[in-house]
Amino acid sequence: MIRSEKTRRHVMAALRLLVVAAVYYGAARVGLLRQVTVHGATVTPLWPPTGIALSCLLCLGPRSWPGIALGALLAVAGLGGAVTPSTVAVVAGNTLAPLCAYLLLRRAGFRKELDRLRDGVVLVFLGAMAGMVVSATAGTLMLVVDGKLPLSAFWSVWAAWWAGDAMGVLVVTPVLLVLRRVRMPRLSDRWAEAGALLVVAVVGTVVATHSSLSMLYLVFPVLVWAALRFQLAGSAPCALLVSVLAIVAGTDGVGPFAGHTIVEVMINLTVLNGAVALTALLLAAIVAEQQNVRRRIERACEELADVVDRLAPGRAAAAWPSRAKDERDSR
Repeated sequence: MIRSEKTRRHVMAALRLLVVAAVYYGAARVGLLRQVTVHGATVTPLWPPTGIALSCLLCLGPRSWPGIALGALLAVAGLGGAVTPSTVAVVAGNTLAPLCAYLLLRRAGFRKELDRLRDGVVLVFLGAMAGMVVSATAGTLMLVVDGKLPLSAFWSVWAAWWAGDAMGVLVVTPVLLVLRRVRMPRLSDRWAEAGALLVVAVVGTVVATHSSLSMLYLVFPVLVWAALRFQLAGSAPCALLVSVLAIVAGTDGVGPFAGHTIVEVMINLTVLNGAVALTALLLAAIVAEQQNVRRRIERACEELADVVDRLAPGRAAAAWPSRAKDERDSR
């Protein structure tokens, strides 16, 4: 019995790693649909696997790193064919980057609920900006060592690589952390408002990213609406939607991205997606934190009312009439 139970745990762990590798590889294929070339190097404005990898580490723990490494190996090998030392170095960088981000977040006391402003700040600056320096440096450095990239173009490619990896964390990770807490909606939920938000988000983003009048600022009122009314569950998907549609418009060279070089498009996309992710993540965290404070105050008031009831019966009803009414209704 003990041996069979141990075998079952090993099988489940192996299956879990295979699922992580498959999801990572699938996300890489999706990210490569909008790849661009900067000085001969292939980069993406948004690299979803970094968000997938960090989410897996946060939810499954550091033991999921072999699945991330296998998925990264499959993705990189699919680009170049044969496995070379430079391929191994890039895979190592893509594995170590989310691991470093995970360790930094854990050291900072990050909570997966993202219900505090502190959690949003550390995800932005430690998880995305600091952690993804590892993968960008390893990948760009190997291109220089292999002679595929001139040293003069190092920082341009490094910045594009880092931006794509960081955007993957900022845009994809919050959505996955929301999905892990998803529940079946009740009939009393705000279905009409959610539907209106979805329609406005899609239409507004398409107009903003395809209009030649440079109206990208239209997306921010939608993000504010989503964060104030639905917190992270609304703002994170909206941020992902805006980023994806902006990347499609940018790589197609339409709307406000028309007539720009690929480097200029990458800079514009990085600034836009970064501002969108920051707005959605930090505003939702602030709203959630304020709601948590309000709930704690309400609980403290209820506990105080119970103490007053025990010390002076009837005084709590006079101090909190609404509470007395609720008690009568409950009877």
